[in-house]
Amino acid sequence: MSDVINLLSDHIANQIAAGEVVQRPSSLVKELMENALDAEATEIQLIIKDAGKELVQVVDNGIGMSPTDARMSFERHATSKIKNIQDLFTIRTMGFRGEALASIAAVAQVELKTKRDQDEIGTKIIIEGTQVITQEPVVVNKGTSISVKNLFFNVPARRHFLKSTTTELKHNLDEFTRIALAYPAIQFKFWNNQVEQFNLTAGTLKQRIVGLLGNHLEKNLVPVEEETEVLKIRGFIGKPQSATKTRGNQFFFINNRFIKNAYLHHAVMQAYESLIEKESFPFYVLFLEIDPTRVDVNVHPTKQEVKFEDDRLMYAYLQAAIKHALARFNIAPSLDFSLNAAIQHLPSLQNTSDQPSNAIGTSYLQQAFQQKNQTYFIDKKDGLEKWKELYAINAPTAPDLAVQAPELILDNEVATTTNTVLMVQGAYLVSTVKSGLILIHIKRAQERIWYERLKTDYEKEQLVSQQLLFPTSYAVAPSDAILLEEILPDLRRIGFDIATNDAKEFIIKGTPSGLQQGEETRILETLLEQLKHAADDIHSSRVERLMVQMAKQFSRNTLPINHQEAQQLLIDELFACQQPSITPDGQLIFNLINKDALDALLENK
Repeated sequence: MSDVINLLSDHIANQIAAGEVVQRPSSLVKELMENALDAEATEIQLIIKDAGKELVQVVDNGIGMSPTDARMSFERHATSKIKNIQDLFTIRTMGFRGEALASIAAVAQVELKTKRDQDEIGTKIIIEGTQVITQEPVVVNKGTSISVKNLFFNVPARRHFLKSTTTELKHNLDEFTRIALAYPAIQFKFWNNQVEQFNLTAGTLKQRIVGLLGNHLEKNLVPVEEETEVLKIRGFIGKPQSATKTRGNQFFFINNRFIKNAYLHHAVMQAYESLIEKESFPFYVLFLEIDPTRVDVNVHPTKQEVKFEDDRLMYAYLQAAIKHALARFNIAPSLDFSLNAAIQHLPSLQNTSDQPSNAIGTSYLQQAFQQKNQTYFIDKKDGLEKWKELYAINAPTAPDLAVQAPELILDNEVATTTNTVLMVQGAYLVSTVKSGLILIHIKRAQERIWYERLKTDYEKEQLVSQQLLFPTSYAVAPSDAILLEEILPDLRRIGFDIATNDAKEFIIKGTPSGLQQGEETRILETLLEQLKHAADDIHSSRVERLMVQMAKQFSRNTLPINHQEAQQLLIDELFACQQPSITPDGQLIFNLINKDALDALLENK
């Protein structure tokens, strides 16, 4: 039997590595800009075309490279950042793996121009799919310019799975924002399709936040500054009134490296507890500086996931720092580090063990991570079995209740309902039918009714916009602005009248008829948050989501139903809907309890 194990070629190995390092154009933005930072650049330009699918170029004025280093930089595991194993535990540079350029060159066409200050002439290298096409001298300014063209040109399947131009542009802007925030002392420029999007001059962190994320944040920024022997925390948080329904303006940096950490985010949310509305998100840009030996950044190729020596220490200090900052501005009760017993008893401060503490409070994690709800839609034609399947998934366990399909209720029960309607606790309606009782959730019924009204008017193009007496200015994060601009035509068709101004703000001039003034920004925030995660639900169109959220908002503003005639009208209107049994997002609206189930409730156990 012949041998079956083969040594992969460098070309194949690089393409495999590229699958982890280069996932989309924004991966190029991140890797190339981080290389410019490590090259000690004070001016960095990002130039993209077609959301990076055609071109991603980064130009810097850093130290540049020699001809030999320029060629070596494209080899796997070639790096100037570490020399021995000990360096791996004290990393302060952005890059260190030596994989990025080799991976990029494996799946794109790359042109590099670079020159050191002491050299009279620079070097130009062109590589396509790991193959060096040319290397020659070139006249160029000090620094490095690297252009990555036609990403995944030699891997058509990968290119096919790239998202829309709007989505990819948003990811590029996210990476640019994170790096620009981390280095306010460096000048950044961002060009998209030959149009300058940002020109950020060197300045303070506050100036960078305002210049990058919007002038509307300036009056809502609260400084955070705490320093201990273990951890230094600095940055800005937002006042509670600036919290929004959309995520995206939350930034953590560990030793100037952007990270994502749900555990630390939960610490911030706990500090804001009772100060902001439920399901709202506060603004924060927080820098945590810690001894590199206490944090491991070598966890994932993107380096956005890290592990701490003591998670609880980080959590406790961060939460205390946020509360202290809020207290200084009379926003929340003060919390002094010296009086916080939870911090004083942490193992890291007592130095009782040399072993890293991996313990994490499970109660915090249970609150920080929630299982994603699934949505199920059925039609009347799906029949009884499909209805039972839906009920089993969505309804609470109720083995004693006989559940009937909605079409049976429609055909045999509700059509003959003429009896008294009873309202329970302001949230439910109970009415009698032939075989027993029907229990209806009022707000969910209103959601279904509003949704079908909106859908009918949308299809007939009858939605009317009510003009606001005083137009409202609506400012969002740059990445959200891209998404909002894309959906403006759909918003106009459902009744929103929104324009833009020179300050890149949105001006709301009109809203759909029926929407109360003052609710327009809330519903837009909710819509944006839903659309950010739209890829998780491929069965629902964008317009569908817009109408679902509007129906929720309209039902929230609907006055309580206090009169029996209005209650009966609601029931009649609900069962005139095409799908009266579930809300547009799949929640049960009513349940039928037959006589046998009622008898069972009163049986002696």
